[in-house]
Amino acid sequence: MTRTDPPHGADSEGARAFQAARQVLLDHAGDPQAAYTAFRWPSFNTFNWALDVFAPLATRLGQAPALFWDGGELSYAALDARANQVANGLRTLGVQRGDRVLVMLGNTPDLWAVLIACFKLGSPVLPAATLLGSADVQDRVGRGQVKVVVTDEGNQVKFTDLPVHVVKVCAEDTAQPGWHSLNTTLQEPTTFTPDGVTQADDPALLYFTSGTTNRPKLVVHTHASYPAGHLSTGYYIGLKEGDRHWNISSPGWAKHAWSSFFVPLTSGAALYLDNSRFDAQATLNKLVQQRITTICAPPTVWRMLIQQDLGAYPVQLREAVGAGEPLNPEVIERVEQAWGVTIRDGYGQTETTAQVGNPPGAPVKPGSMGRPLPGFDVVLLDGQGQEADEGELNLRLGDVRPMGLMAGYDADPERTAAVLGGDTYPTGDIARRDEDGYLFYVGRADDVFKSADYRVSPFELESFLVTHPLVAEAAVVPSPHPERLCVPKAYVVLTSGVTPSAEVARELLGFARDGLSPHLRIRRLQFAELPKTISGKIRRVELCENTRQDMERGVRGELEFWEEDFPAPTSG
Repeated sequence: MTRTDPPHGADSEGARAFQAARQVLLDHAGDPQAAYTAFRWPSFNTFNWALDVFAPLATRLGQAPALFWDGGELSYAALDARANQVANGLRTLGVQRGDRVLVMLGNTPDLWAVLIACFKLGSPVLPAATLLGSADVQDRVGRGQVKVVVTDEGNQVKFTDLPVHVVKVCAEDTAQPGWHSLNTTLQEPTTFTPDGVTQADDPALLYFTSGTTNRPKLVVHTHASYPAGHLSTGYYIGLKEGDRHWNISSPGWAKHAWSSFFVPLTSGAALYLDNSRFDAQATLNKLVQQRITTICAPPTVWRMLIQQDLGAYPVQLREAVGAGEPLNPEVIERVEQAWGVTIRDGYGQTETTAQVGNPPGAPVKPGSMGRPLPGFDVVLLDGQGQEADEGELNLRLGDVRPMGLMAGYDADPERTAAVLGGDTYPTGDIARRDEDGYLFYVGRADDVFKSADYRVSPFELESFLVTHPLVAEAAVVPSPHPERLCVPKAYVVLTSGVTPSAEVARELLGFARDGLSPHLRIRRLQFAELPKTISGKIRRVELCENTRQDMERGVRGELEFWEEDFPAPTSG
């Protein structure tokens, strides 16, 4: 008798292939090299993570917590039932398979219910950060060809002058004309029947990039590339069933999908929800009070945490990871000394899942972002396109394209062809590889610059500066110079309680003079807040432009000091 698989569910072709691939990684937990050798991406034609993976997991785990917050929790079974109600309610409003849904919600249970509902419907989601302004929202709705928006009462005003007509849904009860309340879906059935089959290559998520150097691009991920592609991310983060996980990340960015959505809700972990403004002491207290076992946080957060007395907080952490930007070695050392936990760095992009990382069981080298993760064939190419030990990090495409790679840039075939039309996918990031195959981040190809014919990595100099006890954060950019073409200039944020002054500048420039080679020496320094994208990444392009304009006008920035201001002491 010929077996006929259901199109979706635990016994579907997609579900069985996904779970088989995941089992290979589970079988090789703690042995990254064996996992890399044994792993193969799953092969399927149809796949819907919400129907094939999450729903069966919710049935199995039942009342185990999926989401928890100060004073409450929501079980796996309850979250799945709520997502079914939302999916049925959106369908009643006319939302159809393929309709694009922009979702702007904070870290509340509604966000998870809406995302899962949209996956079940086959409606691609455009996650949007709540910090976006009205102009950003209008741009995303227009360029993203959005048909539906879901937001909360506090953000409704941003959707008043949209370029197209859309279905508007508010998380709360609302009196605003033209808006529907998400609460009406509470009357819908708690079971859901899909109206068709989800193809693995159907669009599922569309993310705008962070825009650190130019206008944000719209990245298209399919029902395979992010849900299944995050098998690599799950192996890197190392969550286990029953973990209490906290990902310090704002909704709307790809990292939120990585560590707040697909990885925990595939692993059977419980995710902590927090919407409060970041405060280092409050964060440390929550780590203890909420019995957090695993945490993921960007370098900015880690740099703020190590300014506190970490040893005074008896955390129960088993795993700690950093992502978003490279981690400075000083941060890793301070956390390890206090808690006996090593922050494991990793690397990926909005366009991909985790490509490189230090998974559990791998020896960590200070400053390294790790080695290639299962499923990713990494090659470094120099300026002539030849393999090298230092060069632009590329992913081989070959016969088996990495599943965790985007489908392309929406409505931009030329840019898509430029990065996906060859033998490799260029990330735009420079890395170097040591004799053990560990990769070290050098910088964005656009950020690395030359000074007197020497190549300068901003990240290397920033990592050095933050080892000084007075420095909380730093960003290094080129500053025009008549003889050297340019010299390294550092924008510096001081630790709490330290006031910018000429004396502090003298101390830091002297620190750089004594600790760096002459060709790498930081020769100019300015105390200033660092401009960042709303996802928290430093906008070096803005700092570069400010520096260039100041030099063209022949003026210095406020609180800017040059090494010439402080002649080095002479001996004798």
